[in-house]
Amino acid sequence: MNLPEPQTKTFSSLINAIEQGQIKIPQFQRDFVWTMQKSAGLIDSIIKGYPIGTFIFWRTKERLRSVKNIGMQVLPEPEQGDFVDYVLDGQQRLTSLFASLKGVTVIKENGKEDEFSKIFIDLESHESDQIVITDIEGRNEKSLISILALLTGDFAVLASYSPKYHEKLRTYKNRIESYQYSIIQVKDAPIEIATEIFTRINVGGKALSLFEIMVAKTFDHDRQFDLAEKFQELLDDLKPFDYETLSDATVLQVVSMILSKECKRQIILQLSKKDFIDVWDKAVDAIERTVEYFRNYYRIPVSQLLPYNALIVPFSYFFYHHNDRPTGDKQKFLEDFFWRCSLSGRYSSSVESKLAQDVKRIDQILIGKLPSYDWAIDTSEEFIKNNGWFSAGRSYIKAILCVYVYLQPKSFNDNSIVNISNYWLKIASSKNYHHFFPKAYLKRQSYGDFRINHILNITIVDDFLNKREIRAQAPSNYMAKFRSQNPNLEIAIKTHLIDDLDMFGIWDDDYDKFFDARAKILSHELSKRIIKQEIDKRGQSNLVDDFEEELTTTE
Repeated sequence: MNLPEPQTKTFSSLINAIEQGQIKIPQFQRDFVWTMQKSAGLIDSIIKGYPIGTFIFWRTKERLRSVKNIGMQVLPEPEQGDFVDYVLDGQQRLTSLFASLKGVTVIKENGKEDEFSKIFIDLESHESDQIVITDIEGRNEKSLISILALLTGDFAVLASYSPKYHEKLRTYKNRIESYQYSIIQVKDAPIEIATEIFTRINVGGKALSLFEIMVAKTFDHDRQFDLAEKFQELLDDLKPFDYETLSDATVLQVVSMILSKECKRQIILQLSKKDFIDVWDKAVDAIERTVEYFRNYYRIPVSQLLPYNALIVPFSYFFYHHNDRPTGDKQKFLEDFFWRCSLSGRYSSSVESKLAQDVKRIDQILIGKLPSYDWAIDTSEEFIKNNGWFSAGRSYIKAILCVYVYLQPKSFNDNSIVNISNYWLKIASSKNYHHFFPKAYLKRQSYGDFRINHILNITIVDDFLNKREIRAQAPSNYMAKFRSQNPNLEIAIKTHLIDDLDMFGIWDDDYDKFFDARAKILSHELSKRIIKQEIDKRGQSNLVDDFEEELTTTE
């Protein structure tokens, strides 16, 4: 990278560069938001010879995705191989300047139209007054001239004004056209340096996300690749399957893991644009097959229930290298991996480093070997009881909810499948979550919050039953009503990990009995999903550390 190079441009050379498409606004710039009044103030400063700040351009031969041409005008694209000056600082000023001096109409994001041809010079104003104005109500029209008319009007237009204004007309036009615009040009810098400069300049604003940088870096006009559009297409494809909450960061991690087996920020920024585009379609296919596998084999119906979005990454890596669904040992080893990550708080911290470690485990699974692990899993009843406080954002709780939904819970009143929605599962007060022993009922029995709001007391039901049929009744009351309505109630309750209404203390409203019985059956379900190793027998210290980290981050 060369040192920044200060330079100046005149009005004509700056405007010509914009009209020729040499100056562009990159994707990571925000929308144009200045009002016409503020833009008029900018032209007023130019006419008075005041400094208006320095424009910072990034000169490069790279072709980035542009948000829009300056002033939303249809401007040409530079020839391939020519330099482009991308605006790192001064977009609002530059757009105001171009729109005002060319008299264009700018349509804002909210649909409002600003007609910059209606910015005027008041020829009656003194130097100490605001010379450039937008509000002309009550003023003498013969003493007003638009900026556009001043700069582009022929001799007849200017001569039509009173002779007493001719000197001002000449002076103001000369000041605008001879004004020296200060520019700093950053040359031959990679995209990550350019965006870092942009972020530091706009230190008071929102820092650029890694995805925004990669959208800019990977844009390719010839190959019709626009990462922002490609990502939206992926979300649209996943929406019918209720997996549209996939994050852009996760998708970048998938691509990076496929290409380099690492996914730290600096690694992603160094990915080859060609390699990124080349692998995209196959990476998307791997993500879609991962979603299909999560939905069909693990029966996780919606992405909101995934213990971690990051689980998409190692599984997509697997499916990128494995064309078929896994069977036999590979299937068992993958399931063991999934539940070890989900039940341990694995991706609660240092996600990129842990993904790089875990992809090596996926490599072992791909060749049919059982990986070794350096963290323990405790599926005991006591561990569930001690760590099962219910919070919809905790990975451990989501993992247990995944066990619940695997059984495809049925409605208590008619055995219909419970409808589960992403938008119902974001918070603990969701329409799908039901305290089998209602909170209000247990509080009257003097139980504490931890015991009441516990995953062992949670079942997944439809909103209709939760809010209208059950409410705060004792279980013996509302379940008696369902038994009279539903001759197959015993089948329904088994899909909620409640094996027997009598053995679970339902008819006696015995919460302690219910709590212990459900812990036992859940412990058995979790144990079936883990291949026990020596680490699981030795201790739980790493697991406890990850749980404490998860609790800190979720709170």
